[in-house]
Amino acid sequence: MISWFARNTVAANLLMFVILIAGSYTMWQRVTVETFPSIEFDYINVSVPFRGSTPEEVEQTVSTRIEEAVYDLEGIKELSSSSSEGIGRVTIEVEDGYNVKDLLDQVKSRVDALNTLPLEAEQPIISQSIRRREAISVVVSGDLPEKELRRYGEIIQQEIASLPGLSQIETSGVRSYEIAIEFRQDKLNEYNLTLQDVANAVNQRSLDLSAGQVRSDRGDILLRLKGQSYTRDGFTQIPILTRPDGTILELGDLADIRDGFEEESINTRFDGKPSIELEIYRTGTQSTIDVSKRVIDYVESKESKLPAGVSLSVWRDRSEPLEARLSTLVSSAVQGGVLVILLLALFLRPSIAMWVSLGIPIAFAGGMIFMPELGISVNLISLFAFILVLGIVVDDAIVTGENIYNHLNKGDKPLDAAINGTKEVAVPVTFGVITTMVAFLPLAFMGGGWGVFYSQIPYIVIPVLIFSLIESKLILPAHIGHTKQRSELKEPNKIVQYQQKFAKGFEKAILKFYKPLLAFVLHRWQLSLVIFVGILLIVWATISSGITRFVYFPRIQSEIARVSLQMPEGTPFEVTDTYIERITEAALKLQEKYRTDEGESVIEHIFSSSGSTWGGGSASSNIGRVMLEMMPPEKRDESITSTSLVAEWRELIGPLPGVETLTFRAEIGRSGDPVDVQLRGSDITRLNAAAQEVKDSLSKVSGVFDIADSFSKGKQEIQFKLKPQAETLGISLSDLARQVRSSYFGVEVQRIQRGREDVRVMLRLAQEERGSLEGLNSLLINTPSGGKIPLAQLAELSYGKSPASIYRINRQRTLNITADVDKESADIEAIKRRIISDAEAIVANYPGVAFSLEGEAREQEESNTSLLISLGFVLFVIYILLAIPFKSYVQPFVVMAVIPFGAAMATIGHWIMGMPLSIMSMMGMLALTGVVVNDSLVLVDYINQQRRKNGESLKDAVLHAGVRRLRPVMLTSLTTFAGLMPLIFEKSTQAQFLIPMGVSLGFGILLSTMVTLVLVPLLYYKTANLKHWARGLFRPS
Repeated sequence: MISWFARNTVAANLLMFVILIAGSYTMWQRVTVETFPSIEFDYINVSVPFRGSTPEEVEQTVSTRIEEAVYDLEGIKELSSSSSEGIGRVTIEVEDGYNVKDLLDQVKSRVDALNTLPLEAEQPIISQSIRRREAISVVVSGDLPEKELRRYGEIIQQEIASLPGLSQIETSGVRSYEIAIEFRQDKLNEYNLTLQDVANAVNQRSLDLSAGQVRSDRGDILLRLKGQSYTRDGFTQIPILTRPDGTILELGDLADIRDGFEEESINTRFDGKPSIELEIYRTGTQSTIDVSKRVIDYVESKESKLPAGVSLSVWRDRSEPLEARLSTLVSSAVQGGVLVILLLALFLRPSIAMWVSLGIPIAFAGGMIFMPELGISVNLISLFAFILVLGIVVDDAIVTGENIYNHLNKGDKPLDAAINGTKEVAVPVTFGVITTMVAFLPLAFMGGGWGVFYSQIPYIVIPVLIFSLIESKLILPAHIGHTKQRSELKEPNKIVQYQQKFAKGFEKAILKFYKPLLAFVLHRWQLSLVIFVGILLIVWATISSGITRFVYFPRIQSEIARVSLQMPEGTPFEVTDTYIERITEAALKLQEKYRTDEGESVIEHIFSSSGSTWGGGSASSNIGRVMLEMMPPEKRDESITSTSLVAEWRELIGPLPGVETLTFRAEIGRSGDPVDVQLRGSDITRLNAAAQEVKDSLSKVSGVFDIADSFSKGKQEIQFKLKPQAETLGISLSDLARQVRSSYFGVEVQRIQRGREDVRVMLRLAQEERGSLEGLNSLLINTPSGGKIPLAQLAELSYGKSPASIYRINRQRTLNITADVDKESADIEAIKRRIISDAEAIVANYPGVAFSLEGEAREQEESNTSLLISLGFVLFVIYILLAIPFKSYVQPFVVMAVIPFGAAMATIGHWIMGMPLSIMSMMGMLALTGVVVNDSLVLVDYINQQRRKNGESLKDAVLHAGVRRLRPVMLTSLTTFAGLMPLIFEKSTQAQFLIPMGVSLGFGILLSTMVTLVLVPLLYYKTANLKHWARGLFRPS
């Protein structure tokens, strides 16, 4: 096939054009553009709203019952739950290898069959976890009443939703609508009514009903009774009963009806004004950039049409960092490509360099063809994969082209040189590409949070390498084979002359320096081996001693800085809001400090929220958040980082007395808390005591800060115990609980649809009657006989505290102690060892309590396990792939001897760059194992050819092969490094989490070149001598 394509340039060119056109079409028409890959997580969530319930009640009646229903299903890796006020959540982590959809169906079947959940609980919501694909946010702000601001927000939401392709929009920072019907006890008593009587009357008189149809000659006519109320006025006129005088008692005569929002307060402010946030998500194959552009165009056109005092702003535009990151990576790819081409032109004849370079776009286009079928989008990870393979992709073409170049220098005709040169190295080149693919393959199955994202890399690298192999075997020979011979060319131009001078000078340098060095190494092999082993030991010693630091995930600057505040449960909203204002004032001072002469500030926007979590989570009076959006890093001074801003912000805020937790975040890619100690046990008292000791221990560790735990004492609660008198009157505990709940939390009498919103209609006592203990004691309880007795006569009241949230894992209560670590200076591995030692000593004093490291430590353990298994797989398969062409059990070990040196040189590369090793560095080293053996494979194969074909002595064959193969070995190493060099030295924030993998691969290949050129020939020479000696030992005399 090589010969046929080399002779048939039409077929070769048609193949090339088909690949280029198909790849280009796929990239521009069929591939989605997004920041990170869209992935489905192997988690199943079960959520059960149970409004008005305490955490312990949720745990006992919701979470525990769901856990018991599903825990024995096959395929569950971990079962966790959280029980908070008003909601229970159960999360199921699916074991690797199990079908999530099948397990989801089984969970639904088990949960739907439950008949023991409380009647007041809502229908369970069961779903698979998916990563939300945010595109952009729009903020409506202004000094307007809440209802008016909300109305503008709904109008804008509807208008954005009507734009083409923009259908998924969520509102956050708002309270839910509610129609509250509130009664005074004396009013109910006046008419001898109960809340349940009123609820029944409302349900009977506020509804729409179908009443059949009239079948007439003109057709069927539907009958429908219209009586559903939707507004305050409608509910006010609902008749409750007829008075003795014949007049109607309407609901408005009996109750105060308020058409507004739920009682929990929320205050969100954007740049100091009350606000509503609209979060726009992209769906399907939509591009983040396209979605953002449509929204920005809408905002620009809409802003001028809004009334005075109402502003419309773009907030957290994900397309901006995406475009910046894509631009950075594309720029790195272009620069790397140019460097690769210049190197090729320097070492090879310009015409050959041009044809070898053409392999890059052909292979890339080939890799693009299958991106949609493999579920790959254009994102930071996939673009990084193209950069990773940029220098590697021409390795096979370089070896092939260089060998053809050598045949041309010997005087062969171009076509003969192309065919013979390609065939000569076809086997080692093919197996070299396969070993590279094998080394990248395990990344597709990596564990840990970031392992899932990096799993896309092999889906780019492997197809690109396959098409690179096709190009080097079928297209490249056809192009080079039909170039003119040097004798046919006119007087060479200056570029060709310079190249020829460099090539001759390089060959002289090989003979003058490298050949004597290799001869010396072969002669003084003991000293040489000691030096190589010494290098390995020194590098290993620096890692094991902690001199070379390891950070699971480096701290990477973000455009967003956050402060999260949590006060003790039950803290009044006004207190929390005051603290959030203080944090916001500190942010405003920072904003002014970093304002430029042009009026722009490094801090572009400040968003605050009191009483709610981000993304429309449940409201709570004791929580708050403040977020800063900063200029993109490339637009501000390098010294102004998100970390430095947060440090200043922390100092300006100062101490906040009474705060339970105050956490600062200013980095991206966080896979979990650097320190996360999880305690497990059934006794909450022991868990709390052990947790306090762990926190005390952590406070003594240098470099550890922001220490917190997941236990919150919760709100003070009043507990009821029935008196004997209640039993005598026929009142059960459930009757009492139902009536108290109806009066204080309320009865959801209806839920109506008003526009896009669900509006709850709640019946309860008036706020003034629910706001004191006297009111609780005097609450009238209805007896089965029709009497009314104060609560204090029926039950004993006592005081206690309930946890704010209760967490369980695998049906055991848990408590997590978390902390942050100064990754720039602290030795995280040493801190981890101390934590384990201290925790073991602490839990030994608390029977029934166990501990484990979670967060970043757990992610690291999972990733390390995946890496070790992957390394074993890669080494085993590489050995097989080398043994087959060599037909030897020993020679693969000679080639693979360079692998540990590749890892050592990658570590030295991190020293040079002044960065710690990380999980991305380890992934780069794993991929390096397949790349670093390629040059050794070709070198050993050439030695074998010299001995087999030319009958050279062992030493002469080794020296000749080293001299002959130095140029392609140097060239493949230099092009790999050159392709990665712009990314490795990139300073922008956008590239920081990709650089460690590039450093491992780039420096590992570059610095291990001399190992390949010296150690591999030495090992070949000594193993061959040893083999010859062994044969002589057992040969009969």
